[in-house]
This record gives sequence, C-alpha cells and structure tokens, in this order.
Amino acid sequence: MAGGGRALGAAALAAAALALGLPTATAHPGDDAEVGYDVSFPQCDDALPDDPAFAVVGVNGGLATRPNPCLAEQLAWAAEETTGAVAAQPRLQLYVNTANPGQVRDQVTTWPSRGRTPYGRCEGDNSRACSWRYGWERADVTVEQFFVPAAEAAGIDPDPGDHTWWLDVETTNTWQTGSAPARARNRATLEGMVARLSATGAEVGLYSIGYQWRRITGMVPEDSPLHDLDSWLAGATSRAGARAACLRDPLVDGGDVVLTQYVADGLDHDHSCG
Repeated sequence: MAGGGRALGAAALAAAALALGLPTATAHPGDDAEVGYDVSFPQCDDALPDDPAFAVVGVNGGLATRPNPCLAEQLAWAAEETTGAVAAQPRLQLYVNTANPGQVRDQVTTWPSRGRTPYGRCEGDNSRACSWRYGWERADVTVEQFFVPAAEAAGIDPDPGDHTWWLDVETTNTWQTGSAPARARNRATLEGMVARLSATGAEVGLYSIGYQWRRITGMVPEDSPLHDLDSWLAGATSRAGARAACLRDPLVDGGDVVLTQYVADGLDHDHSCG
C-alpha cells in the first residue's frame, strides 16, 4: 500500500488500475472533505494530512510479525485530526499485515508447534490446523503487544473490539502457493486472524485487489468465516477510479465493497462507498 506500509506501491497500483481498466480521471471538485487516508510506517517522518474525514492506521510494520514503530503517534493523529465527515466510516480504523509461511516454516521462528483449532490439532506441520493457529497467534500479538500499548500511549480507546480491523492480503507477503490445498491453508490463516479479532467484538473486513485475493485464497466456501466479510478494494489512481471500483465485485460473496483506495501525490486516499 503506497504510503500505507503495505506491499502495493504507487507504481504497482497504477499498473493494476490500468490492467483492470479502472478510470483514472480527476476526482470531482469540492469533495475533499469526504476523503480518508491510510498511513503506516513509511509515513513515520512525514507530515500527515490535516482534517481527513477518516483514517486507517497500519498496526504492523509491513510484516505480520513486526510493529509499526510510530503507531502511537499515528493513532493520536487519527484521533485528533479526523472530522467524521463520512457517517458510514468510523473516524479511526486499523489494518494488519497478513501472511502464511508454512511452506518455509523452517526459516521462521513464529510457526506454531501445537494448539487446538477448528481443523484439528496443530502439531507443527504444514497443515490447515497450524495455518489457522499461525493466523490466530499473529493477530493476538498484533492486538496485545502492538495495538493496546500504542493506543494507551496515544490516549485513545485501547479496546480492540471498539474498532474496525482490515486484513491486508497481498501477494508480496509470504504465502503458500502452487495448489488448491496451499490456498486452503492460506484461507485457514486468515480465518484464524478473523477468529481472534472477532472474539474481541471487532468488525473485520478484507483489503486486497481481486486477482491477488484469488491467487492467495482461491474460492472461499460459504462455510468459511471469511464469507460475508466486507471488502476494501485497492487499485485505483484517482477519486473517479475509486468511485467506479465501488461497483466491482467484493472479494468474497455475501460481503459488500464499502471502501476503495486510490493513490494521489504518493499518498493513499480512501473513498467510502456508503
């Protein structure tokens, strides 16, 4: 995410927009008051926009295992500067990086060795059970060790259940590949993250571009906890393109496209579809 700490850079988003045929015309004048922004570690030394309608702050530092080093400062900015001009969007929202390194688990120290899951017991192998457990643990660390202390330092509500959380799903992060079972394990990781976040009472949604989402997760079955979640779509390069993206299919059936992202002047802007 250009300017937001995710792997989708401005050039990649522009290329994706052209490939997908999204409009890139200039946004309508006079509606800047309804624009939101998403930020993360790349903006740690930058002046952030004044009076955004809403903000989405990255809790991680580009990887699921790493914190955003200026999270507290950015949370404080979002709490103080956002205007709430878009009723459909909470003033402060959060996003988390995601991944599944099960195929290279011997190269990481965070792969789980045990734990009960909806897919049975994890025994440290490359299974859906351990993939689910990996996602649950990454979300748990993100909430308890990264978000809560930063929220308390920023003087904002530290209850994760009082915020909307978005799962940032991109091919640049480490995912299992090459087969339908690999994609099923990727889905299990995201389901584990959803389970941990939903247990707090939080609203959870999905951020990606359609083709990247399909490459990582494949077809999401109706009985998956991912089914029915709302979508935040990347890929536009203008406000007009972001408006058009609101009409695209959501990442999963049953959900709606409620937010779209576009890159302008090197910074991620966000448009509410509501």
